[in-house]
Order: sequence, then structure tokens, then C-alpha cells
Amino acid sequence: MEKKPYYITTAIAYTSGKPHIGNSYEIVLADSIARFKRKEGYDVFFQTGTDEHGQKIELKAAEAGVSPKEFVDKVAGEIKAVCDCLNVSYDKFIRTTDPYHEKQIQKIFKRLYDQGDIYKGAYEGMYCTPCESFWTESQLKDGKCPDCGREVKPAKEEAYFFRMSKYADRLIEYINTHPEFIQPVSRKNEMMNNFLLPGLQDLCVSRTSFKWGIPVDFDDKHVVYVWLDALSNYITGIGYDADGNSSEQYKKYWPADLHLIGKDIVRFHTIYWPIFLMALGEPLPKQVFGHPWLLAGDGKMSKSLGNVLYADDLAAFFGVDAVRYFMIHEMPFENDGSISWSLMTERINTDLANVLGNLVNRTISMSNKYFGGIVENKNVTEPVDDELKAVATQCYGKVKAKMDELRVADAITEIFNLFKRCNKYIDETAPWVLAKDEAKKDRLATVLYNLTEGIIIGASLLEPYLPETAERIAAQLNTSLREFDTLGEFGLYPNANKVTDTPTPLFARLDIKDVMAEAERIAAIQKADAAREEGGSAEEEKPKDDGIDIEPKATITYDDFAKLQFQVGEILACEEVKKSRKLLCSQVKVGSKVLQIVSGIKSQYSPEEMVGKKVMVLTNLAPATLAGIESQGMLICAEDAEGALALMIPENPMPSGAEIC
Repeated sequence: MEKKPYYITTAIAYTSGKPHIGNSYEIVLADSIARFKRKEGYDVFFQTGTDEHGQKIELKAAEAGVSPKEFVDKVAGEIKAVCDCLNVSYDKFIRTTDPYHEKQIQKIFKRLYDQGDIYKGAYEGMYCTPCESFWTESQLKDGKCPDCGREVKPAKEEAYFFRMSKYADRLIEYINTHPEFIQPVSRKNEMMNNFLLPGLQDLCVSRTSFKWGIPVDFDDKHVVYVWLDALSNYITGIGYDADGNSSEQYKKYWPADLHLIGKDIVRFHTIYWPIFLMALGEPLPKQVFGHPWLLAGDGKMSKSLGNVLYADDLAAFFGVDAVRYFMIHEMPFENDGSISWSLMTERINTDLANVLGNLVNRTISMSNKYFGGIVENKNVTEPVDDELKAVATQCYGKVKAKMDELRVADAITEIFNLFKRCNKYIDETAPWVLAKDEAKKDRLATVLYNLTEGIIIGASLLEPYLPETAERIAAQLNTSLREFDTLGEFGLYPNANKVTDTPTPLFARLDIKDVMAEAERIAAIQKADAAREEGGSAEEEKPKDDGIDIEPKATITYDDFAKLQFQVGEILACEEVKKSRKLLCSQVKVGSKVLQIVSGIKSQYSPEEMVGKKVMVLTNLAPATLAGIESQGMLICAEDAEGALALMIPENPMPSGAEIC
């Protein structure tokens, strides 16, 4: 059976600079939708890319002392790298400097001119360079650009115009008869009441005051203005030809199923773009969704303040899937969301490390502890099982309903409701109590099977949003992620299958002090960069370390020091020491040996976040007994004046057992 096509696009990113986290949100949102549709069995084509022409880029290139093409090549590379860093599964990355795109734009412009939709005139008004938009005095807001709030300047130039009013009534009728076209509904009302119903002015579609654009081939004083150039990428990227020789790919995927864009450019995508398509005789996209913004703190980001959040910085520290989860989960359907280092930490510790990570770790650990890792359904059921099974088997339907409405944050919440229900099931069934009664061994096996089945159903649904995490869960359960059409059935996990011997934590709990230290480090770098760009110095902006003084110990010789053996150790497992408020007991791999080390660091680290860390270990310390447990070495920590501790870890990846000298 042939798959049904599904074409999704993002707005193409403007190549004036590296995108911050708010710009990156859209690509992750689109990726989750594209991956979900693929899992549903659609033949998905997912396009993103870069918008590379305009006066602003011409000016920035001149400031940088390079050609516009050199400038956009560099920035387009940065934008593509951010997409790749976030594990985005796009099928096409289009650039508006691609020769095939430029050729089609010239053909589109000429066709629209020949049929009378474009005419030559002159434009006089107030011009905003950052937005590349002309405004009348009445359109200004407090004398400034109504879109960005920046200064405008008087400008007049010869230009070609598109007859927008010719198609306005037709577009109004289309919007009224296609209620799904503009989403959310609040965006539709804004477009109708603020722009369409008051009457459309003709649109400037060429410029003569700069050269960095696609030339109008029959009038080389002019270059094609931004929106006719940029918006047409949605059709040129899949093989549209203005002469009527469009590709089979174009015929297959157009009209687009979804244009996913920021709320600030809804007007261009729901008024200008549909009218251009009407003039070309092409179908309109099925839906345009204007998503809200993801803001950092109060929304005012600048390198001089040191508060610009970049996706690659966050992914390097928190992990790619942690960043994807936050961006998808924290954005309301219509209202703006907020992101910060501290909010990221809170969400990771609660949802990812606790709800999900701890669930998977506990389930696998109990299967190993009680049954040697074998997960077997003994079919010893109790009424408490029914609710877990119902939540698990109904989860896909709930997630699909949310995704069909593009309520992606609500969809991932439904999946985590399943994980929360699995955690509740552990509390209800108390496997550790069942394990004490040999007569209840089959019931215990059934409980662990039900948990494993619930987890793999949730992981299969999680794949579009957190693809790497979903695969890691499946690998630790020694199975494959499920197809969506199987998720209504409970009990498909292979009976008597064996899970991994040693579960690897999916997400480590984070210490807010470590997180904020990283935030301050990056802020210092940004401030220094901003100062250099402005020709100043950032010395005064560097974090000041006054240091602390400690009581000196007696001087030792090198021979004394040489007796101490320091090595890199990897923490395999860690647990709290009962009846102690300070101690953790860690199993530390050092080379081929495993040392048991008791440390007084419980106030700073949880057992879960210790696992997997590479640490500095004193390995030839005489064994000692602490709280009744033998300790065979020492973990090396730093301590500040307030008593806060930090484990010493290698700056670069090092194997366990490596000597520290």
C-alpha cells in the first residue's frame, strides 16, 4: 500500500547571525511532528533552510570585510550545524542562494509581471532596515517600526509592486471557508481584523538601493525583494517550475500539509504567500501554524548582557534530548514560553531523571536482582494491573489526538503520564515486599513484566520527541521500539527476554551550583566577545575569584608525594549508607579492579547522579571501616569556605585506571 505524502516546512532562517534558542525551538517542534508522522506511516518530506538575501546582510558583510556570499556561507553553515546538533531529521536544507532557486524566482517574477500582477512604480515611506519593510506614517507605532520597534528612516525609490488588492476578496473567502487554514484561531482573527478587512495595499517586490539579491532579469537595476524570494522556497525546494514543467516530487507533495512558523511572520505566510500562489494558479498550503516564542528570562537577550542561550551550548551541557524535551514540553499552545539554566535544571531533575530515568533504572535493577534479568509474564494478575494496562494501551490514542491539533506539549505530557502511572504501580505492588515471599514469586514476575511492557510502550511513543533516549531504553530492555499500530495491545514484550545486566542512567540529576557555574562561564565568554566586537575590553566583566585561604599543613618531600597513587575511576553503582546522613557507598572501576569507596558527599550528590561519573581516586589508601562498611580508597573533592563539595573530574575523556600524576 502506497504511503500518503506529508510535506512539512519551517520558516527559513535569516542568515544575519547564529540563531539563539528561541529560533531553534521551531526546528525541534517541526522535527517532532515529522518523526511522529513517519511513525504513523506517512511518506514525510521535511524541509528547512536559510534566507540569504537583503540589505541587512549586505551591510553586515561589509562590516565584516567579506563578500555577502562569504558571509552567508559561514552563517548558513552555523544554522545547519545547530539543526544537526539537535538531531533534526530534515529531508532538504534549502538555501535561497542555490542556483535552481534563484532561476525559478526570476521566472516567477517575469511570469507575474507578464500577466499584469506586478507593475513598476515608486515607493516613498518610512523604511526599517532590520525588517526590510516600508511603512506609512499611520502604520508606525510611536514613530518606530511596528514589527521590531526600531528606528525608521524616510526613503524613496523606484520599485515593482504586486497588486495585492486584486486577490484580497478571494483570500478572505478562502480563509472563511477553510477554518483549519490559520492556526491557532487567534492568529486568524488577527490577520482578518488587522490586515485583510481594512483593505490591502499593494506590496513592494523589488529594490534598487542595494545589490545583494536575485536580479530582475529584464530590469537589472532591481533585485527581487525578500518575501517573494524567501516564501517561494516552499515550492522551488521540491521542484516547482514556473514554465509548467514541475517535478514529480512537486506534484506528489504540494500543497504542503503544514507551514510551521513563528507568530511574528504569520502575516507574510497567510496573506502574501497565499496571494502569490493564487496568482501562479497553485493550490494553497493546507495549514499555517503560528507558534508562540520561547523566551530567555525576560526575553531580552544580548551578548553584552551575557544571557544569549544557544542550542549547541545547552546541548553540550545538558544533552541533546534534555534540550529537546524542555523546548517541546515547556511551550504552551498559544502563549510564549520561558527558558533559563535554572528552569532546565528543575525540569531535567524532576521529569527526566526522576520520573523517567529512575523508573527505567529501578525496573531493570529489580529484574536483575530477583530473576537474573529474565522478564517473564506468569499471568498472576490482580485488579491493580487493569488501570496500568488501560493507561498504557490508551496512551497512543491520546497522544495522536493532541498531535492532530498540533498540541505537541500536551502530547508529550500524555506520555509522561504513562511513566508516572508506572511509578505509581511500583508503589502499589511493592515488588520488594513480594520478593520476601517465595509463594508470590510468580506475582512478582508478572509485576515486573507489566512494568517493562508499560515502559516500552511509552518509549515507543517518546521516539519522535527524544529519539536517542527512546533507543537507549529499548536497548537496555533488549528489545525494539514498537510501531504505533501495535500500541493498543498490552503484552507484546518477548516472554522470558533478558534485560541488560547493568542499567545505565538515562539522565543524571544536576546540581544547580554546577549548572550556574557553567552559565556564568558562558556569560563571561559572551561578554568578552561583545566587548571585542565593540572594540572594548571585557576585563572588568570577568567573574572575580578572590580565592580562599586554608590552614597550611606541614611541608612534604617529593618522596612523600610519590607514595600516593591517584587514578581515574568510573563509578558503576552508588547507594546511600543506611543510618548515615553524610555517606554514600560507591562501586568504582579502576582499570580491571572495582573498589568499594565510602564518601561523605551525600549532601552534594545523589546516588543516581554519581553513576557514570569519571572521578579522581586515591587508590592505595589503607582500607577503613565507615558506618560498618569497608572503604577501599578515597574520592578526591574540593571544598569551599561554605563547605560545598565538588568531585575532581578529568577535563578531557580518560579511561578508568589512567594515572593522575
